[in-house]
Amino acid sequence: MKSLGKLLFVSGLLLAWATPALLAQREKLPAADLEIVEKEWPEAKKTMTGIRYVIMKEGEGATPKPGDKVNVLYVGRLLNGTIFDEAKDPAQPFTFRVRRDMVIEGWDQVLQLMKKGEKRLVIVPPEMGYGTRGQQPKIGRNATLVFEIELLTFGKD
Repeated sequence: MKSLGKLLFVSGLLLAWATPALLAQREKLPAADLEIVEKEWPEAKKTMTGIRYVIMKEGEGATPKPGDKVNVLYVGRLLNGTIFDEAKDPAQPFTFRVRRDMVIEGWDQVLQLMKKGEKRLVIVPPEMGYGTRGQQPKIGRNATLVFEIELLTFGKD
């Protein structure tokens, strides 16, 4: 019985020590970026992988699966509001296949959560965007990215 008490005590100490480290590991945004995001979009929800989002317009139906071809409209911005890329013409949407390494990881993840017709503001942490390499000259290293993404259609072909 004494050894069980010691085991529980030691386990409690380890948990107390590890909890702050585990919480810190879950936050993917750099501290300065997190401050801006929490101020600008306090209502943003957060996925398990650290992507934040705000649903701007509800969609309906199913969600895209890996391999589905999606057609989206989007505007990509840096945290300071500078637009670095966009596709806003419904006659010429940006088209790609989900989970085929055609876009950044943040997009592959969030599009699988969206429904047809849905529009989201999506905040992508650096490691799920362009990471330490950036995409020079428009996107610097370790940049947090902000997108407005609208899922127009999707399907197998």
